[in-house]
Amino acid sequence: MGGTVTAVSSNGEYSFTKPNRESVTLLTGLGVEGDVHAGTTVKHRSRVAQDPTRPNLRQVHLIHGELFDELRREGFTVQPGELGENITTRGIDLLGLPEGTLLHLGGEAVVEVTGLRNPCLQIDAFQDGLLKQVVGRDAEGNIVRKAGIMGVVKAGGVVRPGDRLEIVLPAGPHRPLERV
Repeated sequence: MGGTVTAVSSNGEYSFTKPNRESVTLLTGLGVEGDVHAGTTVKHRSRVAQDPTRPNLRQVHLIHGELFDELRREGFTVQPGELGENITTRGIDLLGLPEGTLLHLGGEAVVEVTGLRNPCLQIDAFQDGLLKQVVGRDAEGNIVRKAGIMGVVKAGGVVRPGDRLEIVLPAGPHRPLERV
């Protein structure tokens, strides 16, 4: 199973969006070099306020480019990096991956999937009504989060648009992704 990296983004300042880059460097155990969310402990402001010593399970944020296609059909215009993701992909059902999946990016980098992004109200400040498009409920009333997945860097390396993304599933039984 494989897909493609279509964009990479990072921002050294707290901001909802992240500018696209020619490449990003993933640092083992830390995240994206120079990104405000890189580090061994939590960096998201609300999580720091709760407990700044908790491990950072959100070092790298990935979104499937197919989400932008879906949003476009609903009348929204969202480009790579605008929802704060570091890596935009195509050709892989990121949301369907089990916890612990290894994503091999480019020649060296490896990210271990830790869970789903839990979208916040900032999405509606970016574009009114967008939050309802990326968080909803299925037919049984369960919450469905579509704003990407989070992971930690297991092996560092440079990642560029056009790089292949290969999936290595963990040994079973597989655990579905939960919000992190």
